Amino acid sequence: MLLRSDRSFRFDRPRAEMWDALTEVGRYRRWWPWLADFDGTSFAEGERWSCEVSPPLPYRLTFSVTLTEVVPTEFVRAEVDGDIEGWAELSAVDAPGKVATEAPAAEAPGCELRLRSALSPHNPVLKVVTLSARPVARFGHDWVLDSGVRQFRRHLSG
Repeated sequence: MLLRSDRSFRFDRPRAEMWDALTEVGRYRRWWPWLADFDGTSFAEGERWSCEVSPPLPYRLTFSVTLTEVVPTEFVRAEVDGDIEGWAELSAVDAPGKVATEAPAAEAPGCELRLRSALSPHNPVLKVVTLSARPVARFGHDWVLDSGVRQFRRHLSG
């Protein structure tokens, strides 16, 4: 079973500022408590991260993420292998938005992050669980994405 995602998220921050925040790999475990284990030192092409994710389900996922292409402030592509396998990419583009003020709304610097991925279970037990309970697998996947964005927004505000 293949889980595909294609989601966009709007932020009222300049793209370079967002990229700087996203590349603070030393803070990932503080931002994302569901990231039970993380071993990564930099956000650079060729970097391989070891991850363990604990969604609100009765299992944990252990996998590696290898950054195969990094274009600072614009794009990152990664290959994923372990309990899940596939690819993911994140792109960033400028996306001015409106800021409400007492005066007429003004353009504000902002950006849009787009996350695309195609992931499937590789672990034999997870394959069986995923095939028999596809909605549960989709829930876990979507929960990690939704929680991750919400928690990242909280980091940016704090």
